Amino acid sequence: MEIRPTTDQDLDVYVDTLHAAFGLFPETPADGGGLWWSATEMDRNLLAVTADGRPVGTAGAYTFELTLPGEALVPTSGVTGVGVLPSHRRQGVLTAMMQRQLAEFRARGEFLSVLLASEAVIYRRFGYGPATYTQRLTVPRHQAAFALPRARGTADTAAPGPGTGSIELLRRAECGEILEAVYDRYRRAQPGALSRPHRWWALGAGRPPVSSASRYVAVHRDADGVPDGYACYSLGDGTLTVDETIATDDAVATALARFALEHDLVSQVVFKHVPSDHPLRWQLADFNAGEGSSSTDWLWVRLLDVPRALTSRGWFVDGELVLDVDDPFLGQHGRYLLTVRDGKAECVPTDREPDLSLDVSDLGSVYLGGTTPSTLVRAGHIRAHRPGAAALADALFSAERAPHCLHWF
Repeated sequence: MEIRPTTDQDLDVYVDTLHAAFGLFPETPADGGGLWWSATEMDRNLLAVTADGRPVGTAGAYTFELTLPGEALVPTSGVTGVGVLPSHRRQGVLTAMMQRQLAEFRARGEFLSVLLASEAVIYRRFGYGPATYTQRLTVPRHQAAFALPRARGTADTAAPGPGTGSIELLRRAECGEILEAVYDRYRRAQPGALSRPHRWWALGAGRPPVSSASRYVAVHRDADGVPDGYACYSLGDGTLTVDETIATDDAVATALARFALEHDLVSQVVFKHVPSDHPLRWQLADFNAGEGSSSTDWLWVRLLDVPRALTSRGWFVDGELVLDVDDPFLGQHGRYLLTVRDGKAECVPTDREPDLSLDVSDLGSVYLGGTTPSTLVRAGHIRAHRPGAAALADALFSAERAPHCLHWF
């Protein structure tokens, strides 16, 4: 078997093989419209081919920026399109592709990789750990009253007045540039967020609102008329479904939530993709009105260079930890002294006794601040070697806000 890079001439073979691995057909669009493979980067994809030339597996990667705690923007590879034909599974094809892929990421000088896992049991053995989480929130329209009255000066009309914002209703086809600009502004300040390259918007690659599927968009503008938030939604069978809400601050998010919840001829509003600490339930007069689905994993993170990764993010508490990190998939092991002072970290090899011993996948889970080290200690994933080590790690790895990723890839 050969693992080889693809070229533009391999596009049809790559797409056909990938779809066959998932039991789909190439003409099948993504949920909500848009050809999800149209933004694929053929110079970053791999094809597994048998000795007689038959393609049996695929693995791809996108080029993104990831926002770390402290609003640091770093390049990262977004793993995608990983699949092996049912006839060739459990024969080492996937392992070979993942080894080749991680080696190529390192050769590019990247120290982080991310993915969305189709099955949670697959990717931990390759060093990835779940790092951001999301849930669906459903609110019955008759229970949607807010606990506090609308604040004076918030958006509730089509035309802004002095010191107020406004909401304008547009169709997706009318506001692509606005969506792209607002999302880019948002993702630069949101830990865990990924960039959405211009070509994704231009090609309509992905799910709404990136795709060109028919949607209404409530665009929020500040007092100067500058767009600073949006909610992309659809209506059907008495349900208003919000694909995503993007807001540059909490006041804008509240204004957009009110817009959705006060929509006429609607029996319920479904917010498809919100963080588990979303404040909306606390804003409603009836706390139990908002029914949240169980929290599910979204972005998985993999560290390829521990010192570079730890010194690249921002830190908010001073302290010192010795981390003993095992990376069995790459056959590596390292012990590092992490020292944080005034928001900056140093991370160097050390022979000191460890405070925490952990797998690289667990380090990926805690890296963005969305999973506390103490949770993984209690779960038996991380071993704490002294009292107080887990509590200190919780404080050190915390972020300025919960990480959240909306981008689908």
